[in-house]
Amino acid sequence: MFSVTVRDHMMIAHSFRGEVFGPAQRLHGATYVVDATFSRTDLDEDGLVVDIGCAQRELAAVVGELNYRNLDDVEVFAGQNTSTEVLARFVADRLADRIEAGNFGDNARELSAIKVTLHESHIASAAYERSL
Repeated sequence: MFSVTVRDHMMIAHSFRGEVFGPAQRLHGATYVVDATFSRTDLDEDGLVVDIGCAQRELAAVVGELNYRNLDDVEVFAGQNTSTEVLARFVADRLADRIEAGNFGDNARELSAIKVTLHESHIASAAYERSL
């Protein structure tokens, strides 16, 4: 299996519901380093997994939907806690939609999986991986 990873970051604000979150129930900020890993069994005819520049642009576009926003006010997240895991799934699903729409080019249709990892800090991260 071959893979390519691109990286970006985002800064958000949010709060959580539920005693398990303790002080994070109050509005607070988070800065995430966001890694998107694209995988495929064989390289394309150009010897690539995916065009890195295109992958970077598309990741930046998806992250841009959330950057500098209070996620408590974002309709798509209404009624749910925007945990790191939930955000990783959101980014992965949005990237998958863009692959399907052709934003990554025709060769990207042969990608087999995408994994998005959100790094909360130097000691904690969460990821979501899905088939394409």
